[in-house]
Amino acid sequence: MDRELQWILVLAICASSLINILAANLDYSGVISIDCGVDEGYTDKTTNLQYEADDIQFGEMNNTSLIYKMDYISQIHKQLNTLRSFPYGKRNCYTLKPKQGKNKKYIIRAYFAYGNYDNKYKPPVFDLHLGVNFLKTINSSEAMVIRIEAVHFTSTERIDLCLVNIDQGVPFISLLELWPLDNSIYQSSSTLLTLDLLTRLNLGASEDNFIRYTDDIYGRSWEVPNNYNKRPLKTSSAIDLDKFDDPYKLPAEVLSSAVEPRDSNSLEFTLNYGTDFEYYVYLHFFDFEDRTNKQKRRLNILINGFDDNNVTEFHTLSYWKPYTIILPIKQGMGIRKIFIETNSDSELPAMLNALEIYRVLPQSDSSTQQEDVYAIWHIKHVYMINNKNWQGDPCGPKNFTWEGVKCSNGDSPRIISLNLSSSKLSGDIDSSFSNLTCLATLDLSNNELTGEVPEFFAKLPQLHFLNLSKNMLTGSVPESLKAKSSNNSLQLSLDGNLRPYWIGSCKSNHKKFIIPLVASITTCVAVVLTISTIVMVIWTLRKKGKVISSISVKDVPLKSANQVFSYSDIRRITNNFTTMIGKGGFGKVYLGTLECGKRVAVKILSSPSAQGYKEFQSEANLLMHVHHRNVVSLMGYCDEGDTKALIYEYLPEGNLQQKLSDKNPIFLEWTQRLKIAMDAANGLDYLHNGCKPPVIHRDLKTSNILLDENMHAKISDFGVSKTFANDSDTYVTTYPAGTPGYLDPEFYCSGTLNKKSDVYSFGIILLELISGQPALTGTAENLSYILPWVNSKLRTGNIQEIVDPRLDGKYNGASAWKFVGIAMSCLPQVPIHRPDIGHIALELKDCLSLELSLERTVSNVRESLAMSSRQIEFH
Repeated sequence: MDRELQWILVLAICASSLINILAANLDYSGVISIDCGVDEGYTDKTTNLQYEADDIQFGEMNNTSLIYKMDYISQIHKQLNTLRSFPYGKRNCYTLKPKQGKNKKYIIRAYFAYGNYDNKYKPPVFDLHLGVNFLKTINSSEAMVIRIEAVHFTSTERIDLCLVNIDQGVPFISLLELWPLDNSIYQSSSTLLTLDLLTRLNLGASEDNFIRYTDDIYGRSWEVPNNYNKRPLKTSSAIDLDKFDDPYKLPAEVLSSAVEPRDSNSLEFTLNYGTDFEYYVYLHFFDFEDRTNKQKRRLNILINGFDDNNVTEFHTLSYWKPYTIILPIKQGMGIRKIFIETNSDSELPAMLNALEIYRVLPQSDSSTQQEDVYAIWHIKHVYMINNKNWQGDPCGPKNFTWEGVKCSNGDSPRIISLNLSSSKLSGDIDSSFSNLTCLATLDLSNNELTGEVPEFFAKLPQLHFLNLSKNMLTGSVPESLKAKSSNNSLQLSLDGNLRPYWIGSCKSNHKKFIIPLVASITTCVAVVLTISTIVMVIWTLRKKGKVISSISVKDVPLKSANQVFSYSDIRRITNNFTTMIGKGGFGKVYLGTLECGKRVAVKILSSPSAQGYKEFQSEANLLMHVHHRNVVSLMGYCDEGDTKALIYEYLPEGNLQQKLSDKNPIFLEWTQRLKIAMDAANGLDYLHNGCKPPVIHRDLKTSNILLDENMHAKISDFGVSKTFANDSDTYVTTYPAGTPGYLDPEFYCSGTLNKKSDVYSFGIILLELISGQPALTGTAENLSYILPWVNSKLRTGNIQEIVDPRLDGKYNGASAWKFVGIAMSCLPQVPIHRPDIGHIALELKDCLSLELSLERTVSNVRESLAMSSRQIEFH
């Protein structure tokens, strides 16, 4: 080999390496790559791509039993060793939200590698839908790894890929990707058509030359056919892609190889694509062969042959210039053969570098109108509706309409009926309902909705049935709704809300329209009673010493819809105060039984002090109007002479402080602790954000979190709670509220309390749940607080030194670190740096989901190992 040729080869190798380096540094920020079945995202060292974990609330994570290391998937074998399966639900969807937004073109790509993850040796068969339309059936028994790919133009901000169970095994997915495309490529007769990839071939290359990712900026996989009677061509010249105006951005490796006829003037490709679909054929040419005397390469291109069902094109290729020919194949023609022939006046033989064939995806169903989609997804988000299979498009396909949703027929379905009865909705009625402008029927009954009835319901033109019964709504009904109800254009139901408080002529004339105007669950207002003498107990800040003064209080009768008990009732209920189940600063708590057999807890005010009676009134008035599954329920009260008593629902599992005590032989498991934390966060979120004005508890601690027979947590003891005029209000007090160890440090400095004070106390509770340690230990001379203790342990970086040793490591480190992180986020010294409790509640929910998914993964691995062991023993 002469020196000149050696230099050419060296330069070619260097150029190719440089291209690969540049490709490896491409901006993949718009790419979505989801490694299904992993715990957390990561950057792949081979491709430099960022992979996300499929952080979804459904399905199960699994590891495959087989390790995929075939050459043609070498760049993704790591991603194919995990998967997410969907044993529950008929349809399970991934919703992708591309950064580039709507009215853009994307490649959607998914891989399915069964790998005997379930040890059944029986690959499933299931359907795949893209949006509302059937894409294809996945039959994983036909290949070890299945890849599907589609070019999809989206006019919406969401793209749904759904796996549908057809009763032939459990659907699963290994890897899901979305790559942005230039809108100018993969053209078809309509921008809105979706193209399903059938084949993509890199012609003339060696069989091990599998191209993907760093070689192709769109992540396309180019396969090399292994059996065809064609002569391969290859150029060793460096190909500078930056000099080409190639909208398809073909990789240099694809452009550098081609095929030409071996024994004839025609390249022939035999295919078998039926007549049921419309197709698009993309032929990619790059004429790199050196030529003399300006030789021409002229081609005739035929699809199928010379009969009536054929497509014929004539083209002349230019030297060293990429060129793509698009051939549409109408429905009814099919594709049997593709001929690329040398034209009669061509001086060079036919050639072809690469070939792609796509099927046009039939549009069998129509997507829901986007205004309705945005509205219903917002409703799902606001009310955290996770107990319904609300995935994918709300109205399509028709046999997968969301639970409780009915839609109109037509080219763009609309939501015409929505039934969210008994769906555990809480908070105000969100304005998103007003965007469902075609609603005829709306049922929101039997929930925990608060606030006033919105006027926008009267503006929904089609609405003729509105059921708001059995909620906790307050205020008067808007006049516009009254008018529609009066003329029978709207059937309105408000039964079962709080007891009406009629004013003036409203009682006689408009009774059916009025909802309680007194303080209720929405306002959570501690009713300000007219007290003849104001109680003032002053506690100066620690820097100023203490001055206490007290004035007597005149009893003022309580008014409530709750049951009123007499002293004799209290004695009968408690069997003459036989069984004491608790004792606190308020007084003693006795076990009682109502006539119906229901057990209750009866709290007796121990002494009629000014402050004690004030707290009795505060707690009674607040709880009369508070109704939430994570807040203790008040069933009645006694206010007779010197006897002051509150009657609550009885929670048999006691309080959280007792459960966490090292004296308790039965300790809480890790998932129980996470669930209790989430319950308590939801209760506090209700008080802070579901109540208007908000309520601060001011004395959150583990002894004030009670547990029912199912270990569901409920917040209790509201004697020192306060209501605020608005969300940003603070309360300045000189009366000592709160418990040492839980009290916001800001209180010691300024005496101010707000919602973030409760958040601090809640953070201490979380640390107790994690560690099993009390908030405060030691003597008055040598106190030890839990927060400094945790901070000292965090410096070691060993989570085991923080988590309760009684758990004996029966928890996952990832969820433990997340749990600790959530707790510490509540505990900055400066209140403004603490998050809202609503955010904490969501974080705890994610933490619980993480722990449960990891538990399932470990269980599956153990079952797999056990199965393998049994098989070994059997053999």
